[in-house]
Amino acid sequence: MSQPYYMIGVDIGTTSTKAVMFEENGKVVTKADEGYPLFTPSSSVAEQDPDQIFSAVVHTLKMIMAQSGAQPEQVMFVSFSSAMHSVIVVDEDGKPLTRCITWGDNRSAAWTERLKNECNGHEIYRRTGTPIHPMSPLSKLMWLRQDQTDLFEKAYKFISIKEYVFAKLFGEYVIDHSIASATGMMNLEKLDWDEEALALAGVSSEKLSKLVPTTHTLSGMSAVYAEEMGLDPSTPFVVGASDGVLSNLGVNAIKPGVVAATIGTSGAIRTVVNKPVTDPKGRFFCYALTENLWVIGGPVNNGGMLLRWARDEFAASEVETAKRLGMDSYDLIMQIVEKVGPGADGLLFHPYLTGERAPLWNPNARGSFFGLNMHHKKEHMIRAVLEGVIFNLYTVLLAMEEQIGRPTRIHATGGFARSHLWRQIMSDIFDQEVVVPESFESSCLGAVVLGLNAIGKADSLDIVADMVGSQHQHQPIKEHADIYHQLLPIYIQIPRKLEAEHEAIAKFQERVVK
Repeated sequence: MSQPYYMIGVDIGTTSTKAVMFEENGKVVTKADEGYPLFTPSSSVAEQDPDQIFSAVVHTLKMIMAQSGAQPEQVMFVSFSSAMHSVIVVDEDGKPLTRCITWGDNRSAAWTERLKNECNGHEIYRRTGTPIHPMSPLSKLMWLRQDQTDLFEKAYKFISIKEYVFAKLFGEYVIDHSIASATGMMNLEKLDWDEEALALAGVSSEKLSKLVPTTHTLSGMSAVYAEEMGLDPSTPFVVGASDGVLSNLGVNAIKPGVVAATIGTSGAIRTVVNKPVTDPKGRFFCYALTENLWVIGGPVNNGGMLLRWARDEFAASEVETAKRLGMDSYDLIMQIVEKVGPGADGLLFHPYLTGERAPLWNPNARGSFFGLNMHHKKEHMIRAVLEGVIFNLYTVLLAMEEQIGRPTRIHATGGFARSHLWRQIMSDIFDQEVVVPESFESSCLGAVVLGLNAIGKADSLDIVADMVGSQHQHQPIKEHADIYHQLLPIYIQIPRKLEAEHEAIAKFQERVVK
């Protein structure tokens, strides 16, 4: 009997790194994850330690090799997924001169406004696919160039966290088209750095990594790290892509008309197209999966973390009751909320507690309850929070529909998909069938499917269909969908009318909230 072969997907996320070992048919053998802190000394700073993240990559690979008992020669490849929009300044020896500046860092907000209003930002977006927002590495480099001049001039390279990991393992600076397409500096049509964007950033292409396809592989890694991980130094490492586009692949949302909606801590909604598409109004992104497949969609800042916020602020007694009953507190809360009808009796919640990316792209946006009256109780408020998160994702989908038409099906993933009520709310608001795939490790599965294609074991990414099953299916309830259709125009108009007020209150909060 021949020995089995395995493939490993690694997802470098914002809060942790996951490594998952799969059999060739997509069955999970074992997995491991390791978390790391986010440093937020002020409301505008969001940084991480790149060496802590690199250690997490090494440790998770070491753990799954130990847990599986697999021999190094049984590992066909390791393929990577990564969070987008990070920037690390490194010196000539590859040592970080900064922490990893994450997508959530807002210090470039003023330069983002200048890019948008004075520097041809919209046309740069139309060529590069990255919306004009402080998350964008282009905005970050403009800020570093102007406000951190000494640091900027010391830089040998400006790289992302995945580039940092590969540079330490292989001594090469490479950036895949997917991560590069999220920098605001890569021309989507040419698959090369955009000259105008680089000029605004104040960098030459030599200050950035070499552009490579998402199927690019490296081998011959540092023997020291290979030994620590329990891998052979010759094991192929596939550069891979970003977590968002690989999540679409990992839930088999790569066919025309199939949309992936993800709600974890934050959220996103995405679909695959066969050529770059951007929005005349700048509301959604366009990022590369392969040279022939592109993912359009929008990320939202405020997802599942708002349910946690609502639980902590409104449901202390339910949390205590759940403890006494030996229940999960969220399960008890959902039982109570389910007694409230759709629309929460006319209470709307705008979930902009941490500003918002899509569709507003406004870091000054702030959350609000609208329609609150004496009839409403905390269960109404919690239901409005659940509905507000879905309404917000749906407004992103409406922008996408102007370019691609109405989708045929929604594939839902993320922590929210464990809630029957929240899944049904999505189906009702979207007025679409919602399917929940079995795979909860979608980015890692997407990475290994891409890896199979990279090493020539799969001619097409369509093989993912054989690896993903269906766990839940929801059909919209017509009476509920009709209620949400009545509320949607009100929901959409409120942030449009409050744009100046959002800016004013955000400035006030910056002065008084420490």
